[in-house]
Amino acid sequence: MKKRTSCTAILVGKDATVDGSTIIARNEDGYAPIGPKKFVVHNAKTEANGYFVSPTTGVKIPLPAQAMRYTCEPSDESDNNLYEEAGINEKNVAMSATETTFTNQRFLGFDPLVDNGLNEEGMVNVVLPFISSAREGVKRLGSLIEQYGTGESNGIAFSDNQEVWYLETAGGHHWVAQRIPDDAYAIAPNQVNIQNIDFSDTDNFMWDKNLPDFVEKYNLNKDPESFNFRNIVGTNSESDIYYNTPRAWYGQKLFSPEVKQAPTSRDIPFIQRANRKLSVEDVEYFLSSHYQETEYDPFTNPKELDKQTFRSIALDRNQISHILQIRNNVDAKYAAIEWVAMGFFAYSPYVPFYANIETTPINYQKGDSKVSMESAYWMYKTLSVLVEPHYHEFINEVNQYRENCQAYALGRINKVDNQIAKMLSDSDEAITDKLTAESIITADSITNKTKALMQNLIKESLNLSKITFESGDNL
Repeated sequence: MKKRTSCTAILVGKDATVDGSTIIARNEDGYAPIGPKKFVVHNAKTEANGYFVSPTTGVKIPLPAQAMRYTCEPSDESDNNLYEEAGINEKNVAMSATETTFTNQRFLGFDPLVDNGLNEEGMVNVVLPFISSAREGVKRLGSLIEQYGTGESNGIAFSDNQEVWYLETAGGHHWVAQRIPDDAYAIAPNQVNIQNIDFSDTDNFMWDKNLPDFVEKYNLNKDPESFNFRNIVGTNSESDIYYNTPRAWYGQKLFSPEVKQAPTSRDIPFIQRANRKLSVEDVEYFLSSHYQETEYDPFTNPKELDKQTFRSIALDRNQISHILQIRNNVDAKYAAIEWVAMGFFAYSPYVPFYANIETTPINYQKGDSKVSMESAYWMYKTLSVLVEPHYHEFINEVNQYRENCQAYALGRINKVDNQIAKMLSDSDEAITDKLTAESIITADSITNKTKALMQNLIKESLNLSKITFESGDNL
């Protein structure tokens, strides 16, 4: 299996955002610079006696007869169009799966990963179409992990308009989940992140029924005064402090600058409070960042291009990024928005799609091994190829383009919101049709802006060539 090992996630509670939205967001970074992705909609369906069968592990999982409509971000045909990664269903429940983590060898010694279990490739397929709340999503996925096991260690985010949850698996059959406090945010790099579990607080924690006895039986907890899941399960290795913790450090440096901690600290907290209310733009900035305004930025420190000190958040293995926003200040029929970016996130804009739609633009439905400007994925990957060799010459122009796209996107959301607010007495079908059409207009416009930018960059690149010769140069 092709395991994603480089994702970065951020989760924000409703009282921590400027507009009362809940937000779960994540970068999917591939195993290589190339990993084509699509953004599509699966419509609701009824199928009696249906099953999900994994083409890689062989696990066969019976499914409820009624599947809801949901958006998702599948990989190309080489991955059997699985790895759907993230989406929002028609009940305005969001799921982002999965953030790769690692279980330490002692825990794995007593609960090994399983070869024929439920892995990240199919988690969205078997959970998101069948849940009506974030809490329900945690329970469904957790029960499936207990029953079928998993061959990977992962973190999975769920949200609805009230709650944000983060679930982490451990070994082959164990898991815990924590509710992110409404007034807090959490950043999750590729390590076990959840810390102290309060088994008396079932409002804010969930876990597999065997976990406490399992940990006690095999003497896995070195601190009897607490139950720190990160310490019990996680690797906490040298590679973590260079590959993982700096990303959490940078996010907290952005949003909680009064907290002083080193990027290599082993004690960076999972749950944190910001010094201000956070917006979609704050989340975008973090997910497209590369340690700007620090000595660790590889784009401003030439030596770092040869050997980077810390693993950057934006890098060539970026494939697709999503911000799943469930709003509380508008009617539920148009409250959910999925912001999607593809390519290298330091150069690509986030494009907003209402989740209550029937389909996506044609170019977002195309993403295979063939390079084509008719694919949104390949268009944004091509943009990164143009920018990177001339980063310092182009970055101001690229940043202006991204800011213009964001301003346009926000204006479009405001305009469409006002139009839909006047249609609430219309049929659900009419509202869905309107949101579908308007989302496509927004995306197509940003596609056109991107192609115009690329034309300019190609022309500017030709003028930057160092291989030139004028008559008289040798005289």
